[in-house]
Amino acid sequence: MRVALYAPMKPPDDPLPSGDRKAARMLERALAHSGHATVLASRLVTWAAAPEPAADAALAAAAGREVDRLRRAWAGSPDRPSLWLTYHLYHKAPDLLGPAVADALAIPYVVVEASRAAKRTHGPWAARQADADRALARADAVAAVHGEDAEGLAAVVPPGRLHRLPPFLDIAPFAVAAGPPPSDGVPRLLAVGMMRPGGKAASYAVLAAALGRLADRPWRLAIAGDGPARDAVEAAFAAAGLGADRVRFLGRLAEDALPAAYSDADVFVWPAVREAYGFVFLEAQAAGLPVVGADRSGVRAIVRGGETGLLPPEGDAAAFAAALATLLDDAALRRRMGRAAAAHVRRDHGLPAGAARLDALLAAAAAVHAGRPPCAR
Repeated sequence: MRVALYAPMKPPDDPLPSGDRKAARMLERALAHSGHATVLASRLVTWAAAPEPAADAALAAAAGREVDRLRRAWAGSPDRPSLWLTYHLYHKAPDLLGPAVADALAIPYVVVEASRAAKRTHGPWAARQADADRALARADAVAAVHGEDAEGLAAVVPPGRLHRLPPFLDIAPFAVAAGPPPSDGVPRLLAVGMMRPGGKAASYAVLAAALGRLADRPWRLAIAGDGPARDAVEAAFAAAGLGADRVRFLGRLAEDALPAAYSDADVFVWPAVREAYGFVFLEAQAAGLPVVGADRSGVRAIVRGGETGLLPPEGDAAAFAAALATLLDDAALRRRMGRAAAAHVRRDHGLPAGAARLDALLAAAAAVHAGRPPCAR
C-alpha cells in the first residue's frame, strides 16, 4: 500500500526536534516495517497557538490551493496513494487537506492520535473545532492513544471507526546495558524536554521546585534540551538554590546521542505538565530507567504506576519531591522498576507491536471505506 502521510502540527522532516516529530517518524518506520511505501503529502502546518480570524482565513485559502495541487498531481498518476493517514489532529491543528484529497481520489482516510475537547465547540476555538470535527466524521478509522482521548472522540466518531493505537518506538538504540553504578554513590537524574513557554516551561519549574526540596539528599541532574525559554528554566533552578554542582545543562542533543544520555542515568524525571503522553517516557523505560512523571491519562497509558515508575499528581512539586525521594533512598527499588520498565516497553510499545497494530488499523479503514456507498466514496 502507498500511504500519503500528513502531520498538520509538525511534518516529520521538520528540523526542530520534539516528541511529535519522533512519533510521526515512527509511523513512517512502522509503515515500512509492514511493507508499505510512504509519501509525505504536504508540509502545510495548520497549528496555531491561538485562533486569529485573519490568519485562519489565509490558512484556509492556502489549504484550498494545496488541495488543488495534490488533486492535479495525483489524478490518474501511477504514484497516487492508496490511503491518506493524518497524524495528530485536534482543534489547534485541524486537517484541512486529507478529507478533500481522499474524497477526490476515492481512497480511505485515517487519523492517528486524535483528541477532542467538547468545550472547544463554543468560544474562540469553535471554528477550528468544527474543522477538526468534520475531518473526524469523514474518517474511515480514527485512533486514540489512550482511553481519555477515546472518550472525547466518541461524540463524533462512530464506535466501529474508533480504535486505540498506543504509542511505540524502536527500542534497539535504547536497549543498551545500563550504565555502571556511580562511583561516588550519587544517583544520576535525567530530564529531557524542549525549553519553550507553556507546559514544557511549567514542567521545568515544577522539577526545579521539587529538587529544591531535596537539596539535602545526594543527587545530580543532567538536562537535555534547549529553546526560547532556557533563561527562564535556568532561573528557576537558580531560584531553588541549585547551581552547576547539582544541575548540568547538556543543551539540545542529536537523536543518536540521546541513548547514551539515558544509559548514563539512574532515574528519569519529568513532571509532564499538560503532556499528551510524553514520548520521552517510552525512551527512558526502554533504556531501563524508572521514571517519576505525573498522574495524567496519557502518562498512565505508557507508564505503569508503582511498577515501572511513580506518578505523583500533576503540577504538585511537593508530591513530585516525595516520589523522587522514594527512589533516591532505595537503590534496589530503582533497579527493580528499571527492569520492569524495559520489559514493559519491549512487550507493549516496541516497533513490531506498533507496526502490527497500525497495519490492522489501515486494514480496518480499508474495510469501512469499501463498505461505503459509491456516492459516499
